[in-house]
Amino acid sequence: MTATSPKIPSIGMVSLGCPKALTDSELILTQLSAEGYQTSKSYQGADLVIVNTCGFIDDAVKESLDAIGEALAENGKVIVTGCLGAKQGQDGGNLVREVHPKVLAVTGPHATQEVMDAVHQHVPKPHDPFVDLVPNWVNGAGIKLTPKHYAYLKISEGCNHRCTFCIIPSMRGDLVSRPVGDVLNEAKALFEGGVKELLVVSQDTSAYGVDVKYRTGFWNGAPVKTRMLDLVEKLGELARAHGAWVRLHYVYPYPHVDEVLPLMASGLVLPYLDVPFQHAHPDVLKRMKRPASAERNLERILRWREICPELVVRSTFIAGFPGETEDEFQTLLDFLHEAQIDRAGCFAYSPVQGATANELPGALPDAVREERRARFMAEAEAISVARLQRRVGQVMQVLMDSAPALGRKGGIGRSYADAPEIDGTVRVGPPAKASTQLRVGEFAKVRIVGVDGHDLLGEAV
Repeated sequence: MTATSPKIPSIGMVSLGCPKALTDSELILTQLSAEGYQTSKSYQGADLVIVNTCGFIDDAVKESLDAIGEALAENGKVIVTGCLGAKQGQDGGNLVREVHPKVLAVTGPHATQEVMDAVHQHVPKPHDPFVDLVPNWVNGAGIKLTPKHYAYLKISEGCNHRCTFCIIPSMRGDLVSRPVGDVLNEAKALFEGGVKELLVVSQDTSAYGVDVKYRTGFWNGAPVKTRMLDLVEKLGELARAHGAWVRLHYVYPYPHVDEVLPLMASGLVLPYLDVPFQHAHPDVLKRMKRPASAERNLERILRWREICPELVVRSTFIAGFPGETEDEFQTLLDFLHEAQIDRAGCFAYSPVQGATANELPGALPDAVREERRARFMAEAEAISVARLQRRVGQVMQVLMDSAPALGRKGGIGRSYADAPEIDGTVRVGPPAKASTQLRVGEFAKVRIVGVDGHDLLGEAV
């Protein structure tokens, strides 16, 4: 008799939403791999599908519900996790179950164990727990869904702010900072695995350690405070040892952020800050319950640029917030010009179920909100293009994301001023010398020769 090997169960994964949700998906996939499950690239080849959802705004809710419906239609066995899984429906029950009652299980965000429990119930583990497989990337890194040369590093969960337009705390809870040793171990493993760019993410990166009163942790046998400055310094030292970048996202403009700017000026971390300002008029900020004022924000940006002239600031804003007058909107445009925001995105205000902003008076018509968003983006693009023009003639370090045939026909990369998928790119032409090669995941020296919209044009040197 010939023994037949049992079929290894296969799990499909659909990951929606922000980089923080992506890191949740990576944790789930890492655990699945550790327990011997395979990952399916199609609905038909999967024994079960996990959909990691987003529930931040109405468009994201619709996209998530549509994805769940597609997975049910194509496969039939679906587990739902993520922010939408924590959202109530109109009848007070779970929104996902109200719309899709056939899903097997629903969990909220950062719920790896609950997801695994549901997987075990419907697709039993393929291995004895004493001989489970271990993923290739151990020591805290795990499986990544990003390209091999960059990765997101989540340093905390949740948020202590109660912005009126946001429901994240109701889905992800209050701030919970990861132990500093765990964060640094993961970063070390990622760099050792070949990552050349580490993107630090959380709901509020500058609040790291507030919940544990900046207690002292340990890493490599030495004390390290659970605090943004100390963490960023250690990450920068790790990155420097591996010839890599560290990029900071979701940084609120608190005074202590000033302490990080010398690290950027010295080249330890990228001179890049992703700061969600949202608006500039004090009355609108008050209605939003934002933890800052436009005057202090402008002063802070000017001080940051004094410390680090190469600093690039990206931000997001909301146009058409309830009660926003034309004068208040003009204040926002004035701030955009005075602050010279390098990269700016803007959303037309959209009511989100469960957000307290829905109760504010002065809701604006859709047409007005969209018109203001369009005006903002036209101004923002003009500022961005003007600032990009100053790059022409410079030689910049560019991390290559695409380089077919070793770059013989050119490639696409990013400078320190460009975060993946949200900022512009550097489009590199074919090298003048046949011996010059461009490789994905490696740095290239590029002379900037032009600007095309939000992108730079360059030639390898």
